[in-house]
Amino acid sequence: MGVKLVEVTKVFVDQTNPNKKVTAVNNVSLEVTDGEFVSFLGPSGCGKTTTLRIISGFEHPTRGEVWIAGIMVNDIPPNKRDTSMVFQSYAIFPHLSVAQNVGFGLELKGRPKNEIKEEVEKIMNLMNLGDMGRRRPDQLSGGQQQRVALARAIINKPSVLLFDEPLSNLDAKLREQMRLEIRRIQQTFGITSIYVTHDQAEAMTVSDRIVVMNDGNIMQIGTPFEIYSRPANRFVADFIGRVNFFTGKVVSVSGGNTHDDSAGRDVEIEFPGGGRKTFSGRKGSFQNGQEITLVVRPESLRLKAGAGGILNGTITKSVYLGQLVEYEIDCGSDKPILAVTYDPADQGFFKTGEKTGVDFSAPASHILA
Repeated sequence: MGVKLVEVTKVFVDQTNPNKKVTAVNNVSLEVTDGEFVSFLGPSGCGKTTTLRIISGFEHPTRGEVWIAGIMVNDIPPNKRDTSMVFQSYAIFPHLSVAQNVGFGLELKGRPKNEIKEEVEKIMNLMNLGDMGRRRPDQLSGGQQQRVALARAIINKPSVLLFDEPLSNLDAKLREQMRLEIRRIQQTFGITSIYVTHDQAEAMTVSDRIVVMNDGNIMQIGTPFEIYSRPANRFVADFIGRVNFFTGKVVSVSGGNTHDDSAGRDVEIEFPGGGRKTFSGRKGSFQNGQEITLVVRPESLRLKAGAGGILNGTITKSVYLGQLVEYEIDCGSDKPILAVTYDPADQGFFKTGEKTGVDFSAPASHILA
């Protein structure tokens, strides 16, 4: 059944100016299917945490409807909703043992002690906490505490599992381990999950779909591949990873009516400096002379010694990082072009001041609407 948001809006009154109102979430509609893992991603203040709090019941929407497992829950308090939350701060009770923390929810429900013990042992083994039941939380590492918080949330078998930036207190290496662990556990139990993060790599790793938000609005909903390789607009392209924006002009269109948005066609584009490239099978209304913007990721660029690319320029910065080299290239535009090449021991690398041609394949690019 999952989660469904219907035109959800949340307006706050500015605490410093009672006459001013701030729209934190603006007319958000979304459907999360049963067993799906969806992440809300965006900069600070974009509305992702407020949306999560509306789903959990800690905030009430100004307008709109919230549905969980087929039931509208607008007027149902948080403790009566079939959800469990994993917080950024873990929220583990320091005076209880690990086993007592994990079984706390079942104890509140009045389940028999032998049943609680059996369920706790089962979930702790799945979470690799099997021999830590008697320990206190202050005897655990950050990653172990996060596992305890996750086990406590899952043991109640909620319809929806909510995550509020759960890994932000961990160091980088442990975050990488735990996001894989969270994905494994979610897939094991098949629980519908909604995850809030500002970490792009985190969202890409754990999600079936990503909801990119900005200023309370949904900018794009899509798979990690779609969000990264086929961004809907300039904000999404620029927010997710690093990117190059190339401007060009359409010089010819073939293979269909240019006013038919559904037909694939070949579009030839000329770039500043005279380089041209044909982009095959592109959809959209293109006309001769139209200015367009292409999105190309740094790792998709191919560098050629001397010249001969779509663009030609000079290496202005070269950073050797062992497995890869990062370049900045001046091609006469306002901003330098970013390029990444891998395995420099085999492929070699360019030095600062060298002339280079810059090329890329059509499938590796994306024309922005």
